Amino acid sequence: MAQIVTLTPSPKMQFFTAAGVPLVGGKLFTYASGTTVPLATYTDSTGNTANANPIILDSRGEANVWVGPSRYTFLLKDSLDNLIWSVDGVNTIQGVQSTAIVAAEGQTVFTVPEYGLGGYLMVIVNGLVKEFNYDYTETNTTTITFGTGLTAGQRVVTRML
Repeated sequence: MAQIVTLTPSPKMQFFTAAGVPLVGGKLFTYASGTTVPLATYTDSTGNTANANPIILDSRGEANVWVGPSRYTFLLKDSLDNLIWSVDGVNTIQGVQSTAIVAAEGQTVFTVPEYGLGGYLMVIVNGLVKEFNYDYTETNTTTITFGTGLTAGQRVVTRML
């Protein structure tokens, strides 16, 4: 039987000039997706030590870049601050879903797992996707508020996309 497989992530990010030479001293800026608000990346899988922002590439044009549960904009510049490229919407985790929260009668405010700056939150009630700014609003990255109270027993699930 065939196994479901996934391409491994690069253990180190490496960047090159247009001539194929390592981008020594290049700068990788990381922002919350769609903004210029700096968003932390980390030096290893523990997430205990944040990288500088921008991250300065080493003598091989490499850097350790571990990301949190958010959407990012990556902006790459050379050592003279010339823009090489910018990519928005870099997604780190595909469809992380929360455990269901069972509503009390009339409940409107729900605390949900943090989904991070630049993340896109999908809210599902009893299997139906709800519409942002119509059915609910996001007070912050851990609180959603419905415009009308839910019925007791309705199940609220969030998914970070």
